[in-house]
Amino acid sequence: MNFTVSEENYLKAIYHLQEVGGTVSTNAVASRLSTKAASVTDMMKKLSAKKLLNYKPYYGFTLSTEGKKAALFIIRRHRLWEFFLSQKLNFEWEEVHQLAEELEHVSSKKLIDRLDEFLGFPPFDPHGDPIPDSKGRIAVRNNLPLLLLPKNKPGVVCQVTNQTAEMLELLKHKNIGLGTRIEVKKLFPFDQSIELKANRKTITISEQLAKNIFVTYDEHTA
Repeated sequence: MNFTVSEENYLKAIYHLQEVGGTVSTNAVASRLSTKAASVTDMMKKLSAKKLLNYKPYYGFTLSTEGKKAALFIIRRHRLWEFFLSQKLNFEWEEVHQLAEELEHVSSKKLIDRLDEFLGFPPFDPHGDPIPDSKGRIAVRNNLPLLLLPKNKPGVVCQVTNQTAEMLELLKHKNIGLGTRIEVKKLFPFDQSIELKANRKTITISEQLAKNIFVTYDEHTA
């Protein structure tokens, strides 16, 4: 089934909102896509008519099985393009999202499968988000929020959830990226800021920044 760019953007937005909170509201979609609630309602009716949504007015909606399948294919394209731009064209991780937003609408499954093969079937994109495979399956990894990492125990940065250019620029300035070995040294109660040891250097980051960083941590070997 072919979709318009607008329909694809809605499907992807609903998927992400549904992952966080289950049933999705019209206002939540409107906020995420910076549009009016009335426009969202119109699109919900179109997607529902295509059997991509389970939709009840005033009660919210969720993606149907076909809707979720379509959304995962869009996300697959987006994250593979991010990986390609980062690893093959040397774009910085704060640059790839907006470019991938445009490239994700190239819908050729054959092209995307060839791209996946060319890249070596990467399981995660440059921000640590899982890349759905050709069947829509997603790799599972036990991520731990940095704020829950035990003091003086090493973790490795594996995912950044806020991927705005401003956020990624700040992390880059702090020399924190995927694969960075990191330890929590001290928590300051006054503002909940955190002193870290990262790349053998001691730095301090805000609680707001820390909330968006996830690590892998093996409690048996750390």
